[in-house]
Amino acid sequence: MSIVILSRGNCGLSRCISLYMLAMASADLLVMIINVIVYHIFSYNFLFSFLYHTSVCKLILYLTAVTLDLSTWFTIFFTFDRFAVICCRKFKTLYCNERTAAVVITFFPLLTLFKNIPFFFAYNHEKIINKVHWGCQPSGAFFSSSIGVVFFWFHIAWGVWLPFTLIALFNCLTIRRISLANGARRKLKSNVTENKYDAEIDNRRKSVTLLFTVSSSFLLLWLTAVISFVTTRIVNVNSYRGDRTNPGYIATEIGTMLKFLSSCPNTFIYAAAQKNFRKELKKVLRCLTF
Repeated sequence: MSIVILSRGNCGLSRCISLYMLAMASADLLVMIINVIVYHIFSYNFLFSFLYHTSVCKLILYLTAVTLDLSTWFTIFFTFDRFAVICCRKFKTLYCNERTAAVVITFFPLLTLFKNIPFFFAYNHEKIINKVHWGCQPSGAFFSSSIGVVFFWFHIAWGVWLPFTLIALFNCLTIRRISLANGARRKLKSNVTENKYDAEIDNRRKSVTLLFTVSSSFLLLWLTAVISFVTTRIVNVNSYRGDRTNPGYIATEIGTMLKFLSSCPNTFIYAAAQKNFRKELKKVLRCLTF
C-alpha cells in the first residue's frame, strides 16, 4: 500500500524524500517476504521441501542478509538526507536532490549483493539423503578461518552497530539544530509581531516528527537484538543447538522478532505524521472498495 501511494507522488513530499521512502517501503516488503515468510516460516516448518535443498537454503540465507541490509541502510540514507537538509547547507545542494537519491538507490543494492557473497561459503549441507544435500549449517572451517572471522565481525558492525550509531547520531544533531533554529526564529519574530502562526516552524516540526518517529521506531525495535548479541553472541537462532530455555536464547529470539517487526510500522508512521498520505490512502482504499 505504501509503495502504491508513494509512487503516485501526491503526498506533498519532495521527489528526493519520496524516492528514499519508496526504497524503504520496498526493502521492508522484501524483508517480510524473504526473511519472515520464506525463511522463518516455510523453510523452518516444511522440512525436505525444495526450500530445504542445500543450494536453495544457501540462496535464501544470502537473500535474508541482503534484504535486511537494504532495509537498514535505506533508513540511514533517509535520516542522513534530512540531516544534510537541516544541518549542512553547503552540502545540501550537492546531495539532497533526486539525481543523487536515484544513484544511491540504484548502486547501493549492487554493493550489498557483492558484500554478502561470502554467505555462500559460510554454510555447508546438514545431511545427505540418497546423494542429495539437505539443509544448511554454519561451516566451522569458514568461521574459524581468518577470512571468516573478519567477515563475521564486519557483517555485525555493518548491519548492527554502525547503523544504530549513525541513526542515533544524525537524529541528535538534527533535533539540536532544529531546536536552536526555532528558538532564534521565535525571538526574531517576537520583535516584529506576536501570536501569529509561523508556517516555517510548523513545517520544521512536521519534518522532525516524521524523521524522529521513523528513526526512533528503528532504534527501539533493534535495541533488544543489539544488546542480546553483545551479551550472548548468538546470531542465527535457527542454527542454535543449545538449551532453548536459556535466557540468552530467548532474548535473541525476541530480538529477532522485534528486528523483523521494525519493517512493519513505517506505513502507520507515514499515516500518522503526513496528512497528504492519509488522503491518498483513503483514495486508494476507495478504489479497492469500488
